[in-house]
Amino acid sequence: MTRLYDARGNIYMVAAPEALRQMGIAVPDQAGHAAQTRQLWASAAVEACCSWAPGEQPTGSKAHRSDGLLVGPFQSSPPFDLLIVNTDGTLAERSGNGLTIFSQALSDQGLLPRNEACVLKVHHDKADVISPGETSVKAAQVEGVQGFWLDLGQPTFDPQAVSAQGVESVTFNGRELSHVQPLAALNGAWARSQFVRVGNPHCVTLVDHVDALPSNEQMREPALGEGLTRIAFAMPTGAGQPCPAGINLQWAAHDAAQRVIARVFERGEGPTASSGTSATAVACAAWRVGWVSAGEVKVTMPGGTAPILLEEERGKLSRVSLFGTARLVS
Repeated sequence: MTRLYDARGNIYMVAAPEALRQMGIAVPDQAGHAAQTRQLWASAAVEACCSWAPGEQPTGSKAHRSDGLLVGPFQSSPPFDLLIVNTDGTLAERSGNGLTIFSQALSDQGLLPRNEACVLKVHHDKADVISPGETSVKAAQVEGVQGFWLDLGQPTFDPQAVSAQGVESVTFNGRELSHVQPLAALNGAWARSQFVRVGNPHCVTLVDHVDALPSNEQMREPALGEGLTRIAFAMPTGAGQPCPAGINLQWAAHDAAQRVIARVFERGEGPTASSGTSATAVACAAWRVGWVSAGEVKVTMPGGTAPILLEEERGKLSRVSLFGTARLVS
């Protein structure tokens, strides 16, 4: 079975491993093995599940009908293994909206526990972080909206957290941030960035005004999009600079109080309407420079607003959680 879901404008196809095998795509029956052999099947799976049907693609739309493919579950009871496949055939270590969608798909199949937390285990082939990465998910309501709280654990900061190389330091609001020269070369307003890992790697560029945020349309234009691809994507698609394994890019502007406005350019995908882990990284970066305090932070992206819960202990972030919702499209 394959189903298409939407989480705040972030679209993922969900496909059970047996459904892919029925299409003639040889996905191994163990998630760990599937991750290590993804070069043999992932691109074919993306082509089969994420491509537009002939004549279906709207003018000016993205090259694929979804932002990625979620393969799983590999079991009939928790904990559940899955893989997050980007549209370029690479694997992601974590995706907040992807895990929200996967949780909704499990719930629709009657597999997700109703009143207790459930562990989702994302398998990948990245060498700089442990696989599988685990995320605890629990069904909940926020402001009358049914969804899921995702426990993303404790964030880590700075270049070493994302294996960034060759970046300079810059000070902002008393905090040491990073100057990512390839970003600053594209736009002088993008001169200070905060690296954050929330299970996957992020580079949050902090700007003074909303006008300095790039639009998704601008990021799709070759002049800007090609430069961002060189930064965000690993080789051979990109240059893997400053992060050899690639990096998710965000831009953030402080709106008011506990609210931040953001834009996203995802590693392995490009500009997206929203991203759960990106929103979480933005909230963490905003906390670190004093824009927001611990508690609930709202991050607004083109696809919607994501509530983030920041927990602080002894002057450090001890835990960060994301509330997500998803709906079945087809």
